[in-house]
Amino acid sequence: MAKLYFYYSAMNAGKSTVLLQSAHNYKERGMRVLLLTASIDDRFETGQIASRIGISADASLFDNSTDIINLIKEENQQQKALSCILIDEAQFLTKDQVYALSEVVDNLHIPVLAFGIRTDFQGELFEGSKALLAWSDKLIELKTVCHCGSKATMVIRLNAQGIPVKEGAQVEIGGNDRYLSVCRKHFKEAVRD
Repeated sequence: MAKLYFYYSAMNAGKSTVLLQSAHNYKERGMRVLLLTASIDDRFETGQIASRIGISADASLFDNSTDIINLIKEENQQQKALSCILIDEAQFLTKDQVYALSEVVDNLHIPVLAFGIRTDFQGELFEGSKALLAWSDKLIELKTVCHCGSKATMVIRLNAQGIPVKEGAQVEIGGNDRYLSVCRKHFKEAVRD
C-alpha cells in the first residue's frame, strides 16, 4: 500500500543522502522514480539534488506555483510508470501541494517520500513541513547532533560574523556558512534577547 512519508530533521542530518540512496535502491531494481527539488535552493547546480558527502542526481524543479499532481500524472504516463516520488527540500511545498501529494498516494497508489526541515531559524514551522506533519502516513525523524552532543532539533541562522540572527525573512538559502543545527537549549540561548 502506498504511503506519504515525511523524513524531517535539522540541517546536516543526511536527508539528501537518504533520499539519493532510496532512489538508487528503486533504480537498481529496474523501477522508475521521480526526483523533485525546490527551485529556490540554488546552493548547488540547478536541477540537482546533492549531498554534502559528494553524491548527486538530476531532479525536476518545483516552486509554489507548480501543479504537482499534473506534473506527476504526466511523468507517470511515460513508457514506464513511476514506482516512487522523492522530494528534497519539502519544507518549501505549499499546503495545497502536500494535499496533492496525498491524492497521488491515495488515488495513483504511488509512494511519496518527502524530505525537509521542520522549523526555521525562529523555531516556526515551514508551510510544507506543517502540512506534511499533519497529512503524512509516516513521520521519520533523521537525527544530527548539537555541538554539546545532544540531539539537534533546531536551526540557528548566522550573519557574516557568525552571530545568531533573530529576525528576517523565513527563507534565506544557505549552508554551513549561514546555519547551525543545535539542541533546543542552545537554540533558546542563542535567540534570547
